[in-house]
Amino acid sequence: MQMAGRMRILVAAAGLTAAGLIGAGLALGGAALLGDLGGSTTTVREVRASATPATVTQTPGTTTRLSINDIYRRAAPGVVQVTSTTIVNVPADPFFGNPFFPQQERQQSLGSGFVVDKAGHIVTNYHVIQGAKQVRVSFSNGSSMKATVVGSDPSSDLAVLKIDASSRALTPLPLGDSDKMKVGDPVVAIGNPFGLDRTVTAGIVSAIQRAITAPNGYTIDHVIQTDAAINHGNSGGPLLNSQGQVIGVNSQIATGGSSSSGNVGVGFAIPSNTVKTVMAQLIREGHVDRAFIGISAVSITKNLARVFRLPVSKGLLVQSVQPGSGAAKAGLKAGTTPVVLAGESYNLGGDIIVGAGGTPVASLDKLRDVVAAKKPGDKLRLTIYRGSKKTTIDVELGRQPMSG
Repeated sequence: MQMAGRMRILVAAAGLTAAGLIGAGLALGGAALLGDLGGSTTTVREVRASATPATVTQTPGTTTRLSINDIYRRAAPGVVQVTSTTIVNVPADPFFGNPFFPQQERQQSLGSGFVVDKAGHIVTNYHVIQGAKQVRVSFSNGSSMKATVVGSDPSSDLAVLKIDASSRALTPLPLGDSDKMKVGDPVVAIGNPFGLDRTVTAGIVSAIQRAITAPNGYTIDHVIQTDAAINHGNSGGPLLNSQGQVIGVNSQIATGGSSSSGNVGVGFAIPSNTVKTVMAQLIREGHVDRAFIGISAVSITKNLARVFRLPVSKGLLVQSVQPGSGAAKAGLKAGTTPVVLAGESYNLGGDIIVGAGGTPVASLDKLRDVVAAKKPGDKLRLTIYRGSKKTTIDVELGRQPMSG
């Protein structure tokens, strides 16, 4: 995904995922353009709703387009405020206070989340609860309770919380199929921007198949872009389709180069199909283990193939191989000859990957998808060109490191 150079980072980077590629930012073309929606420096106060919206049961398989008010009435009771408390060390001040020992300060940050089952599980963003010593959630009726972190996954910027509440008091939101969303489809976001609880905004799907950068530097693929207004505090809240199903988790926004950190109509939501996979693993295991191949690569363009007389016009040029990775152990070779074409830098002379596990690969996100379907320790057969010779190589996939 390419964005105008005027966009700037909002705050520190705030997911399925890099799937085992290093240099995952290549798919984004500038991770610093994005910022999360609920940074840990946002101080908030609890804002209570004046009334509890009515609950209406979602009919499975319905295709009826609901009004924004209908979606809100159904979904808002299942949307929560997430308030996390962190302890930070303040450097010692030689002029005020103790000059020798740092002080500790409690900070609160605000985010959103939503109930996913009657057992009390709640989905939110990893960056909302990152480093938290205490997490609380509050509902539309003003009730607030302590939540425990079941598991978190920085590679997808997702986390699962759990509360001890009566199943009758919970309104789970149904997860839809994010793969069915098309550009122009209407969407609704519900969250807590700037502490204004259960705010609803509406818009459309502006683009699909975007890539954003997770808090640990890996890439989150298949992201939904929307112009529905989302701001700080919306992080972890649901993006819903016209049937009231969650098709994304609002996570990041881009700013337009102005001094404002508010919405400019470019927001990004982690797709619900990623949420389903990650949520299931977090509830079951408390963490997510991802396969890791250990390379960075760039897609071959027709112009690149023509100018440098490459043996194929589609595929991935291996740019680097991480030492000790499965790719390195299998003997995959990186390019060593730097060239520049149309302002872009490439390393030529390395292997060209054209297939993985029997699937043609011409883009990074396709290779990440193939790797993501594997587990650490699995074997992956790559079809490559080494020079003009086509051959195969078997890579034993490792475990994705904590950071990219």
